[in-house]
Amino acid sequence: MMNTQWNEETRDPESCKVAPSIAHSLSRTVSSKCMDYSRTEAIYPTAIQFIESVLQLAPRVAAFDCDGTLWSGDAGETFFGWELKRGVVSQEVGRAMRARYAEYKVGNVSEEDMCGEMVTMHKGLSDSAMMETATEFMTSHFPGRMFSEMKQLVQQLHGQGCEIWAVSSSNEWLIRAGMKEFDIPENRILAAKAELDHGIVTDKLVRVPSGPGKPKALREVVGKEIHAAFGNSRWDVDMLAMATHAFAVNPNPDLEATAQEHGWTIYFPDGTSRR
Repeated sequence: MMNTQWNEETRDPESCKVAPSIAHSLSRTVSSKCMDYSRTEAIYPTAIQFIESVLQLAPRVAAFDCDGTLWSGDAGETFFGWELKRGVVSQEVGRAMRARYAEYKVGNVSEEDMCGEMVTMHKGLSDSAMMETATEFMTSHFPGRMFSEMKQLVQQLHGQGCEIWAVSSSNEWLIRAGMKEFDIPENRILAAKAELDHGIVTDKLVRVPSGPGKPKALREVVGKEIHAAFGNSRWDVDMLAMATHAFAVNPNPDLEATAQEHGWTIYFPDGTSRR
């Protein structure tokens, strides 16, 4: 579907002069006397329209992917390269993980396995030290990448009393550090996580929420209907499909195509564009 061209009328959230493609798609999620309910299509709303369309749903439980959805870029992969250069793990572990990552990039290692190994590679390090390292990275080496409208949306959902969960296949230390920007508490984070032994990281995984692992984690831990879900890649499709209302945010081309097929709302944050 072609991206909708917006004029000043379509940018006004109070106006009933909404472009047809907006009205058709929002018929799935927003009740309005100005809307035509005859069809369902994917849409490309502006920031204000996107935020308002979600808030009007008043979701009681919402799930957000993080990398590429709440912020630009993949914090997990970026952190991986950064920490190897910093010597956070031993040279031996670093060499092995670089080789493993190269295999992953050519398709010989699965997404879930790679994400899991990016956590268990820290075996023997303390949880507190990893949290300090992740916080340093997110504040000093990954700053300014948060999507301002997504931060605004999360804050307003908090204000509505929505129970918000962050679901990510990146390591939990990074997500815990990043969620401070969104006021999402640690007990509402489902990320790649290793078991601890007296505060020391082990090579045993608790979970790796990727692909089908995302709805699995939500069912096991949250145990409630997910009213709204937000993601940017094919690894989020299962989570989006389980939700009452799905939002493809800053989607990769494959997720954008899937969203169009399902009539899910498609939103590209300000400063991003279709790929």
